[in-house]
Amino acid sequence: MQKEPRIAPAEPPYPPAIAARLDTIMPPGVPPLSLFRILARDERLFSRFMGGGLLDKGHLTLRQREIVIDRTTARNGAEYEWGVHASFFATRAGFDQAQLQATVHGSAESACWSEEDALLIAFADSLHDTSSVDDALWEKLQARFTPEAILELVLLAGFYRTVSYLVNSLSLPLEPYAQRFPSAVES
Repeated sequence: MQKEPRIAPAEPPYPPAIAARLDTIMPPGVPPLSLFRILARDERLFSRFMGGGLLDKGHLTLRQREIVIDRTTARNGAEYEWGVHASFFATRAGFDQAQLQATVHGSAESACWSEEDALLIAFADSLHDTSSVDDALWEKLQARFTPEAILELVLLAGFYRTVSYLVNSLSLPLEPYAQRFPSAVES
């Protein structure tokens, strides 16, 4: 039996600005995420949260973005958010099952990652573990990414740490279509 979230989601009809935004971000026929509906209780919080998102075409590829999001949410135990992203974006980002598994249970040394993918996993892990990036890792990032892309990576990881705090603190039940964290593979 799934628990109810700690704060009840808003119910339609939503204020016009919120309804318009939800119409643009949700795929046709998919109801708004519980997280969005909870934030829709307050137009200011909703608009500020939505303004902080980085799911647009920026300095990163979809794959780069999703590696950082999936690893950050997994490291924070945010199965709700990881599951939404795994369901909506994993195939489009070119993840196979081993890579999805490794976002939760692997490391930068997992055999499934390319050199760039492993760098992004190491980056997300460093931010999670130390709230920073050491000089050696920073140099590797600079060799592969523009300064603007590195800024976007830091903002992305920070935003999804905040999202992880939200979904975990609110005790959000998983969306019906969302993937679950994979089980750890026995070695």
